[in-house]
Amino acid sequence: MNKIEIKTWQDDFRFALKSIEHINQFFGLDLPEMPYDIIVPYNLAHRIKEAGSESVLWKQFIPSTEELSSLQEDGLEDPIGDKVHSKEGAIVHRYDNRILFFPTTVCPVICRYCFRKNELSASDDIFKQDFEKAKSYIESHPEIEEVIFSGGDPLMLSNERLRFYFEEFSRIPQIKYLRLHTRTPVILPLRIDEALVELLSEFSKRFETLSMAIHINHCDEIDEPVSSSLTKLGQIQFLNLLSQTVLLNKINDNHLILIDLYKKINRYHIKPYYLHHPDRVKGAMHFQLDIPKGRKIFANLRTHLPGWLLPTYILDIPGGHGKQPIYNPEAIDFTGKVLNKNGKLISI
Repeated sequence: MNKIEIKTWQDDFRFALKSIEHINQFFGLDLPEMPYDIIVPYNLAHRIKEAGSESVLWKQFIPSTEELSSLQEDGLEDPIGDKVHSKEGAIVHRYDNRILFFPTTVCPVICRYCFRKNELSASDDIFKQDFEKAKSYIESHPEIEEVIFSGGDPLMLSNERLRFYFEEFSRIPQIKYLRLHTRTPVILPLRIDEALVELLSEFSKRFETLSMAIHINHCDEIDEPVSSSLTKLGQIQFLNLLSQTVLLNKINDNHLILIDLYKKINRYHIKPYYLHHPDRVKGAMHFQLDIPKGRKIFANLRTHLPGWLLPTYILDIPGGHGKQPIYNPEAIDFTGKVLNKNGKLISI
């Protein structure tokens, strides 16, 4: 089969592998039907094929029968408790001064460990759009200062649609901060086009802080096109670039891998923000590792990295209790209890 010439990020996504039949045909596999969605963009699929089945790209993005076996384990359909704090207008209000806003359910790729893989595959009602209700909710809660775009992936929206949301939120005086959480610069690097760069540059001056948290787990995700996309973002004045990384079994559960990653993204002016302990996701339990192992990894990061290059090692406590740092300087062992966002001790 001749390789298709990809000229735009829309082309890359249009020709993505989006079914188990596509995956089996492209990679020469014989996988059974999966209960979860599949999306692997065209260029990424070729990268994965070249890297091979033992690569970190393959393990993160290609379905496996481990997903079926881990369905029988003690995983959760809503591991971080989105539904506990969901509001009308595709909003989750978990912390007093900030909200999650879901402008789309579309992702550039389906990560096999995704903490929302069950909700997104089921098209859960928490993603139901009604922007007027979202605005009304924000305006009736003056304590809200930050809107965090999540989903789905906000950069899968057109530049025109992003501008609409940016403009609308800029007109609400209490909104000082805007944040985008995205995997797109790494998965669809062509998305970081001139028009998007101009848009981000414009609105980075219209909010007190415009942040972009880029989801990246391993140096092997950064090839030449990805490097180009990150370079463009790093050159935008006043754009606050952050990273979020998920600590994953047999992918990046080694301090040397993470040290290489954090040093590399620093070259693009990206500040390590969160190192997520993996959520207990139904259908993704094979990516789990225990907290003592995670603490040992983080202890090594503290030894070998300066403080300004360290992320916060966090756990999103099941049941909607929020994120909590889980490195303990007094003990590597884990008691099974952590403080939630309100300082209450929770068993997990």
